[in-house]
Amino acid sequence: MSLASALLKRLFVHKTLGIPWKDITFGRKRNPKHGKPCALLPPPLHGPAPCEFNVSHQAGLVALVGCKTEELDAELGVDIVCVNERNEAKTIDEEGFEAWVDMYAEIFSHEETFDIKYNASPFPLLDGIMVTPEMLGRHDRCCSKGKELSVRLPDGSERQFSSDLLIDAKLRRFFTFWCYKEAYIKLDGEALLATWIPELEFKHVRAPRPGTPARCSTHGVWGERISDAEVWFQHVHMGECRVEIQAFEENFMIGVAAKERTWKSGDRDLPEVLTKFRELHLEQDVMHFARQAQ
Repeated sequence: MSLASALLKRLFVHKTLGIPWKDITFGRKRNPKHGKPCALLPPPLHGPAPCEFNVSHQAGLVALVGCKTEELDAELGVDIVCVNERNEAKTIDEEGFEAWVDMYAEIFSHEETFDIKYNASPFPLLDGIMVTPEMLGRHDRCCSKGKELSVRLPDGSERQFSSDLLIDAKLRRFFTFWCYKEAYIKLDGEALLATWIPELEFKHVRAPRPGTPARCSTHGVWGERISDAEVWFQHVHMGECRVEIQAFEENFMIGVAAKERTWKSGDRDLPEVLTKFRELHLEQDVMHFARQAQ
């Protein structure tokens, strides 16, 4: 996927700025080793090219967000998570969801950690009936698999279900937090040099409902898009920054963070939708173009 990411960056720069494919080069902003990647102006010019982009890849999927800075003066970050790629099940089964979340104490604030452990987005039972936080009640404190829980449905009937469904919903919401945080860190460009990560908080976080997987010759379907989470830093709301997350197929989520450089309260130049992705096929749309451009 590293090759696909590199080619996608070149394709974006070429189509956005018209720089010949062979003349496209990349550097880093601020820190020459750890700084955020950027396109450079072709010789004899010097310095960063007038575009902003960020790319992410995970489990065979690559995503890029970008803009021409003459049209939108913003910093951008993108991250992809795949909720079933990593093997969290063993740790959660043995130690519980609380202990597993505590492993990431250096990433999340105390408030975020509590929120992740004891809140859940609405989730479906096996027959499709949705369980809301209001219906769940104090069962939201459950952090272990293998328990029998019950909720009262709107029609007054009770329904029993396994706590495995609740833990799966909490895990999906954890990855929503993770995706937002990674997208913002990549927006900023400090990466491993960032010491402020726990001071960066996200509020009103909901996990997007999944789409459907690809079957036979069909492509996967996009799921829910959510754009109402808030970004806070050192307990101050960052009005100049927006985050948005889009579900893709059953297990992918793509998060985008965008921050206007010249922002005034009440004004907003960012597009209404941050995750309006155009689907490309690596061989047909990217590799074919790259060969022609040589």
